Amino acid sequence: MLDSVLGGLAVVLAWPAIGYLFLGVLLGLYLGAVPGLSGLVGMAILIPLTFTMEPGAALAFVLGTFAVTTTSDTIASVLLGIPGTAASQATILDGYPMAVKGQASRAFGAAFTVSAMGGLLGALVLGLSIPLVKPLILSFTQAEFFMLSLLGLTMVGALSGKSLLLGLAAALFGLGLSYVGYAENGALPRYWFGATYLLEGLPLIPVVLGLFAIPELISLAARGSSVSEVPREQASGGIVTGILDAFRNWWLVLRSTAIGAYVGMLPGLGGSIVDWAAYGHAVQSAKNKEEFGKGDVRGVIAPETANNAMKGGAIIPTIAFGIPGSASMAVLMGAFMMHGLTPGPEMLTTRLDVTFSIVWMLAIANVAGALILMLLARRIASLTFIRGNLLVPAIVTFVFMGAWLASSDIGDWVVLLVFGLLGYLMKRGGVPRPPMVLGLVIGPIMENALFITNSVYDGLEWLARPICLIIAALIVLSVLLAARRRRPAPIEDGKADSDAQETHPTMSLIATGFLLMASVLALVPTFSWPSDVGQIPMLTFIPLTGLALLALWQRSRAIGQMRTEGYTRVSIRSEWKDVGLLYLWWLGLLMATLAVGQLIALPVFVALYLLSRGGYPWWTALLYAGGVWAFLYLVFDRMVAVFWYPSLLFQ
Repeated sequence: MLDSVLGGLAVVLAWPAIGYLFLGVLLGLYLGAVPGLSGLVGMAILIPLTFTMEPGAALAFVLGTFAVTTTSDTIASVLLGIPGTAASQATILDGYPMAVKGQASRAFGAAFTVSAMGGLLGALVLGLSIPLVKPLILSFTQAEFFMLSLLGLTMVGALSGKSLLLGLAAALFGLGLSYVGYAENGALPRYWFGATYLLEGLPLIPVVLGLFAIPELISLAARGSSVSEVPREQASGGIVTGILDAFRNWWLVLRSTAIGAYVGMLPGLGGSIVDWAAYGHAVQSAKNKEEFGKGDVRGVIAPETANNAMKGGAIIPTIAFGIPGSASMAVLMGAFMMHGLTPGPEMLTTRLDVTFSIVWMLAIANVAGALILMLLARRIASLTFIRGNLLVPAIVTFVFMGAWLASSDIGDWVVLLVFGLLGYLMKRGGVPRPPMVLGLVIGPIMENALFITNSVYDGLEWLARPICLIIAALIVLSVLLAARRRRPAPIEDGKADSDAQETHPTMSLIATGFLLMASVLALVPTFSWPSDVGQIPMLTFIPLTGLALLALWQRSRAIGQMRTEGYTRVSIRSEWKDVGLLYLWWLGLLMATLAVGQLIALPVFVALYLLSRGGYPWWTALLYAGGVWAFLYLVFDRMVAVFWYPSLLFQ
């Protein structure tokens, strides 16, 4: 065993493998930092470049990219409130509020430190677990996968926002969104409204960017000020404070590592729920929970540790059994096989040195990535103090091009704008958005798992399986604990909660009413569908209707009580005027893209926005627009080779 460990280290340290490892780390940091790009995109681009490389150098290049995307994805989560990748969604809940308080440097210090620790410990778990994991993985059938998905969804719904009812309702609504398009196990399209674009389902990236990025863009543009509401001189908590926070919470780091590594082993689930599982555990195990969702550093430490430790766990079923647990793992397995490495028992016996070289690559890449970002953290955090009108054009470019990567269809931008409006309504109405995203991600997994489970077992006898019973008990316990620590959701105008920084009573009623109306309309057709297509939508929308009704009643009572106590109504007319003006800008961008394509439309949008809304001189607007064009051309055209929209004027 020791010979294999040292042999694996020798493979990594040999030139040119170590050079390619660091080059992969740099590329991975960039891919994780840009919303919409990811380790999957990076590996898909890089693998063809490894054809002529030695196996060790090729693996180092690909694994260096793969390992650190969940380290740099923290940047967008903290600075913009946008998940850089799917595994950084939970980081938003406390990371972005820390940036608003002027504590972005502290958040980065903690996040990058625990990312390195989680990556190292995850690699250690990978090395130690290789002989032990087979019985654990094989003990999970589709019944356990369904229950584990339900646990993740329940925990996120129960812990998000201040209303338990709305949190669970948002989770179920997200599940409902996952049913758009063809069913997992049937030939009948659902909720596609005659649009062929929706037959394959709602694309995840435009939905996530719409729900999280567009509302923050609206707020940033309306204020015109910086992301941080605290002046630079009054900002508290630097990088060193964040590093010390990480070490002070060492026990939480260890527990989150265990969650990340072992949840990561479960094919199909790891990246979807690992950050939420760690965040939920951090909240439920904390003695003082009041600051979670308002900028508690523990809310950054737990998910960032887990999503980096998850990488080590996720590789185990891939190399040990040839079972890729995600699209990224499937691409990685393809890279292994392309260079003559066949996943399976061989990787645990005759090629054990190669397996340990993977462990070393993950460990070194995580430490290197964290150190690089730590050196840049202060400059990155300074972006939170730049005027909003100067940031908005750059963020719009990132967000719209990130959405375009979903399917390179103009429908991606339509979905982005529609869900942006919904996200703003949910934010102002106090309806948590993270559970909705998790429901959308995990819905197909749950539906497929339930279909297979029902095919194998008679009735509900699968619920009697020991692991299913344990998970069911955890589901009930998480809901009871969440209900116990919750007060009825306050909706006073101007008060903050974890997802809606300025919950407005009228918006709250509209958002809750929307959930109720959408649920009822979606429930009606399920009664006429075949059982294999309509069963799980029916099981989703019936409880959603009940939860939305209860939430609407609860909020109506709260507003009535506020009025009797002398509540002064705050007008939202001027606010929606700002939203409408911004949407006119974005609709203009969409129409310009139809006419001349993104390479012209986006730089022109940037220049006009800076001139009219920012009040900047023409030369600043011209330089900024030129930089945007160069970025689009070099990154999206030459590197990513994106399919641009075929404009009407320049075909």
